[in-house]
Amino acid sequence: MLTFAPSDYEAITLSAKVAVTATLLSLPFGFLLAYLVTFLSFRGKTILEVFINLPLTLPPVVIGYFLLLLLGRNGLLGGLLEAAGIRIIFTWKAAVIASAVVGFPLLVRSIRIGMESIDRQMINVSRSLGARWHDTLVTVILPLSMRGIIAGSSLMFARSLGEFGATIIVAGNIPGVTQTIPLAIYDYAGSPGNEQVALSLCIVSVVLSLIVLILHEVAGRKLAGSG
Repeated sequence: MLTFAPSDYEAITLSAKVAVTATLLSLPFGFLLAYLVTFLSFRGKTILEVFINLPLTLPPVVIGYFLLLLLGRNGLLGGLLEAAGIRIIFTWKAAVIASAVVGFPLLVRSIRIGMESIDRQMINVSRSLGARWHDTLVTVILPLSMRGIIAGSSLMFARSLGEFGATIIVAGNIPGVTQTIPLAIYDYAGSPGNEQVALSLCIVSVVLSLIVLILHEVAGRKLAGSG
Protein backbone atom coordinates (compact mmCIF):
# COMPACT_ATOMS: atom_id res chain seq x y z
CA MET A 1 0.00 0.00 0.00
CA LEU A 2 1.29 3.43 -0.96
CA THR A 3 1.46 5.80 1.99
CA PHE A 4 2.42 9.43 1.62
CA ALA A 5 2.92 12.46 3.83
CA PRO A 6 1.07 15.70 2.97
CA SER A 7 4.27 17.06 1.41
CA ASP A 8 4.36 14.05 -0.93
CA TYR A 9 0.85 14.76 -2.17
CA GLU A 10 1.90 18.36 -2.71
CA ALA A 11 4.89 17.16 -4.75
CA ILE A 12 2.63 15.00 -6.93
CA THR A 13 0.17 17.84 -7.45
CA LEU A 14 2.93 20.32 -8.18
CA SER A 15 4.55 17.99 -10.71
CA ALA A 16 1.29 17.72 -12.64
CA LYS A 17 0.73 21.47 -12.36
CA VAL A 18 4.22 22.28 -13.65
CA ALA A 19 4.00 19.78 -16.51
CA VAL A 20 0.57 21.00 -17.67
CA THR A 21 1.53 24.68 -17.43
CA ALA A 22 4.86 24.20 -19.22
CA THR A 23 3.17 22.27 -22.03
CA LEU A 24 0.31 24.73 -22.52
CA LEU A 25 2.61 27.76 -22.47
CA SER A 26 5.02 26.16 -24.94
CA LEU A 27 2.41 24.95 -27.44
CA PRO A 28 1.84 28.20 -29.39
CA PHE A 29 5.56 28.96 -29.56
CA GLY A 30 6.36 25.39 -30.55
CA PHE A 31 3.74 25.46 -33.30
CA LEU A 32 5.02 28.79 -34.60
CA LEU A 33 8.66 27.70 -34.71
CA ALA A 34 7.76 24.37 -36.30
CA TYR A 35 5.84 26.28 -38.98
CA LEU A 36 8.78 28.61 -39.61
CA VAL A 37 11.38 25.87 -40.04
CA THR A 38 9.04 23.66 -42.09
CA PHE A 39 7.44 26.02 -44.58
CA LEU A 40 9.68 29.08 -44.77
CA SER A 41 13.17 29.65 -46.12
CA PHE A 42 15.17 32.48 -44.63
CA ARG A 43 18.71 33.44 -43.73
CA GLY A 44 19.73 32.06 -40.37
CA LYS A 45 17.29 29.14 -40.49
CA THR A 46 20.03 26.63 -39.68
CA ILE A 47 21.13 28.67 -36.68
CA LEU A 48 17.52 28.80 -35.44
CA GLU A 49 17.22 25.02 -35.75
CA VAL A 50 20.46 24.57 -33.82
CA PHE A 51 19.21 26.76 -30.96
CA ILE A 52 15.86 24.95 -30.88
CA ASN A 53 17.57 21.57 -30.50
CA LEU A 54 20.39 22.75 -28.22
CA PRO A 55 18.63 21.79 -24.95
CA LEU A 56 18.61 18.18 -26.16
CA THR A 57 22.41 18.05 -26.09
CA LEU A 58 23.11 20.17 -23.00
CA PRO A 59 23.05 18.67 -19.49
CA PRO A 60 19.91 19.92 -17.66
CA VAL A 61 22.14 21.32 -14.91
CA VAL A 62 23.86 23.55 -17.47
CA ILE A 63 20.48 24.77 -18.71
CA GLY A 64 19.44 25.47 -15.13
CA TYR A 65 22.60 27.45 -14.46
CA PHE A 66 22.11 29.57 -17.57
CA LEU A 67 18.52 30.23 -16.51
CA LEU A 68 19.78 31.20 -13.08
CA LEU A 69 22.17 33.70 -14.64
CA LEU A 70 19.37 35.08 -16.80
CA LEU A 71 16.55 35.19 -14.24
CA GLY A 72 18.53 35.74 -11.05
CA ARG A 73 18.46 39.03 -9.19
CA ASN A 74 21.54 40.24 -11.04
CA GLY A 75 20.59 38.64 -14.36
CA LEU A 76 19.59 40.34 -17.58
CA LEU A 77 15.89 39.71 -17.05
CA GLY A 78 15.93 39.02 -13.34
CA GLY A 79 16.74 42.62 -12.43
CA LEU A 80 13.88 43.95 -14.55
CA LEU A 81 11.45 41.42 -13.12
CA GLU A 82 12.62 42.18 -9.59
CA ALA A 83 12.02 45.89 -10.19
CA ALA A 84 8.52 45.08 -11.38
CA GLY A 85 7.86 43.04 -8.24
CA ILE A 86 7.93 39.71 -10.07
CA ARG A 87 9.93 36.92 -8.46
CA ILE A 88 10.77 33.86 -10.52
CA ILE A 89 13.78 32.15 -8.96
CA PHE A 90 12.93 29.59 -6.25
CA THR A 91 9.23 29.59 -7.09
CA TRP A 92 7.11 27.06 -8.97
CA LYS A 93 7.22 29.41 -11.97
CA ALA A 94 10.95 28.72 -12.24
CA ALA A 95 10.17 25.00 -12.37
CA VAL A 96 7.74 25.68 -15.22
CA ILE A 97 10.37 27.64 -17.16
CA ALA A 98 13.00 24.94 -16.61
CA SER A 99 10.63 22.21 -17.77
CA ALA A 100 9.54 24.25 -20.77
CA VAL A 101 13.11 24.88 -21.93
CA VAL A 102 14.21 21.26 -21.50
CA GLY A 103 11.15 19.76 -23.19
CA PHE A 104 10.68 22.37 -25.92
CA PRO A 105 12.81 20.62 -28.59
CA LEU A 106 10.70 17.46 -28.28
CA LEU A 107 7.56 19.50 -28.82
CA VAL A 108 8.88 21.34 -31.87
CA ARG A 109 10.35 18.21 -33.44
CA SER A 110 7.09 16.26 -33.16
CA ILE A 111 5.00 19.10 -34.57
CA ARG A 112 7.52 19.56 -37.39
CA ILE A 113 7.29 15.88 -38.30
CA GLY A 114 3.52 16.25 -38.45
CA MET A 115 3.78 19.30 -40.69
CA GLU A 116 6.31 17.67 -43.01
CA SER A 117 3.84 14.83 -43.65
CA ILE A 118 1.23 17.24 -45.03
CA ASP A 119 0.66 17.00 -48.78
CA ARG A 120 1.88 20.34 -50.14
CA GLN A 121 -0.72 20.17 -52.90
CA MET A 122 -3.45 20.66 -50.32
CA ILE A 123 -1.75 23.85 -49.18
CA ASN A 124 -1.28 25.04 -52.77
CA VAL A 125 -4.94 24.35 -53.58
CA SER A 126 -6.02 26.32 -50.52
CA ARG A 127 -3.89 29.29 -51.57
CA SER A 128 -5.02 29.08 -55.21
CA LEU A 129 -8.64 29.28 -54.05
CA GLY A 130 -7.91 32.65 -52.49
CA ALA A 131 -7.22 31.66 -48.89
CA ARG A 132 -4.73 33.90 -47.11
CA TRP A 133 -1.74 32.36 -45.37
CA HIS A 134 -3.37 32.57 -41.94
CA ASP A 135 -6.57 30.97 -43.26
CA THR A 136 -4.53 28.11 -44.71
CA LEU A 137 -2.68 27.83 -41.42
CA VAL A 138 -5.88 27.48 -39.39
CA THR A 139 -7.99 25.39 -41.79
CA VAL A 140 -5.37 23.13 -43.39
CA ILE A 141 -2.03 23.04 -41.58
CA LEU A 142 -3.33 23.07 -38.00
CA PRO A 143 -5.83 20.18 -38.38
CA LEU A 144 -3.41 18.05 -40.39
CA SER A 145 -0.66 18.66 -37.82
CA MET A 146 -2.82 17.54 -34.91
CA ARG A 147 -1.18 14.14 -34.53
CA GLY A 148 2.22 15.82 -34.26
CA ILE A 149 0.85 18.34 -31.79
CA ILE A 150 -0.59 15.60 -29.58
CA ALA A 151 2.62 13.56 -29.81
CA GLY A 152 4.78 16.57 -28.97
CA SER A 153 2.55 17.61 -26.09
CA SER A 154 2.62 14.10 -24.65
CA LEU A 155 6.40 13.88 -24.88
CA MET A 156 6.87 17.29 -23.36
CA PHE A 157 4.43 16.57 -20.53
CA ALA A 158 6.20 13.31 -19.73
CA ARG A 159 9.60 15.01 -19.93
CA SER A 160 8.40 17.76 -17.60
CA LEU A 161 7.23 15.20 -15.04
CA GLY A 162 10.75 13.81 -14.88
CA GLU A 163 12.71 17.06 -15.00
CA PHE A 164 15.28 17.29 -12.22
CA GLY A 165 18.61 18.96 -13.08
CA ALA A 166 17.46 22.35 -14.34
CA THR A 167 14.62 22.52 -11.81
CA ILE A 168 16.77 22.05 -8.74
CA ILE A 169 19.10 24.84 -9.89
CA VAL A 170 16.50 27.56 -10.57
CA ALA A 171 13.63 26.46 -8.32
CA GLY A 172 15.40 24.72 -5.48
CA ASN A 173 13.98 21.81 -3.54
CA ILE A 174 11.53 23.43 -1.15
CA PRO A 175 8.83 21.04 0.16
CA GLY A 176 5.36 22.35 -0.53
CA VAL A 177 6.70 25.16 -2.73
CA THR A 178 8.97 23.86 -5.49
CA GLN A 179 9.49 20.19 -4.65
CA THR A 180 8.30 17.98 -7.50
CA ILE A 181 8.24 14.17 -7.61
CA PRO A 182 11.85 13.76 -8.84
CA LEU A 183 13.12 16.17 -6.18
CA ALA A 184 11.17 14.38 -3.46
CA ILE A 185 12.58 11.03 -4.62
CA TYR A 186 16.06 12.54 -4.48
CA ASP A 187 15.48 13.60 -0.88
CA TYR A 188 14.08 10.25 0.22
CA ALA A 189 16.75 8.24 -1.61
CA GLY A 190 19.43 10.04 0.39
CA SER A 191 17.69 9.55 3.73
CA PRO A 192 18.11 6.13 5.42
CA GLY A 193 14.80 4.43 6.16
CA ASN A 194 12.81 6.28 3.48
CA GLU A 195 13.43 3.87 0.62
CA GLN A 196 9.83 2.67 0.67
CA VAL A 197 8.46 6.19 0.19
CA ALA A 198 10.96 6.83 -2.62
CA LEU A 199 9.81 3.62 -4.33
CA SER A 200 6.17 4.64 -3.89
CA LEU A 201 6.82 7.97 -5.58
CA CYS A 202 8.65 6.15 -8.38
CA ILE A 203 5.55 4.02 -8.89
CA VAL A 204 3.37 7.14 -9.03
CA SER A 205 5.72 8.64 -11.61
CA VAL A 206 5.55 5.47 -13.72
CA VAL A 207 1.74 5.39 -13.51
CA LEU A 208 1.44 9.03 -14.56
CA SER A 209 3.77 8.44 -17.51
CA LEU A 210 1.79 5.35 -18.56
CA ILE A 211 -1.46 7.32 -18.43
CA VAL A 212 0.04 10.02 -20.65
CA LEU A 213 1.34 7.47 -23.16
CA ILE A 214 -1.97 5.59 -23.24
CA LEU A 215 -3.90 8.80 -23.84
CA HIS A 216 -1.42 9.67 -26.58
CA GLU A 217 -1.95 6.31 -28.30
CA VAL A 218 -5.74 6.52 -28.01
CA ALA A 219 -5.82 10.05 -29.42
CA GLY A 220 -3.44 9.08 -32.22
CA ARG A 221 -5.60 6.10 -33.22
CA LYS A 222 -8.76 8.21 -33.22
CA LEU A 223 -7.14 10.81 -35.43
CA ALA A 224 -5.81 8.12 -37.74
CA GLY A 225 -9.27 6.58 -37.95
CA SER A 226 -10.93 9.90 -38.77
CA GLY A 227 -8.22 10.88 -41.26
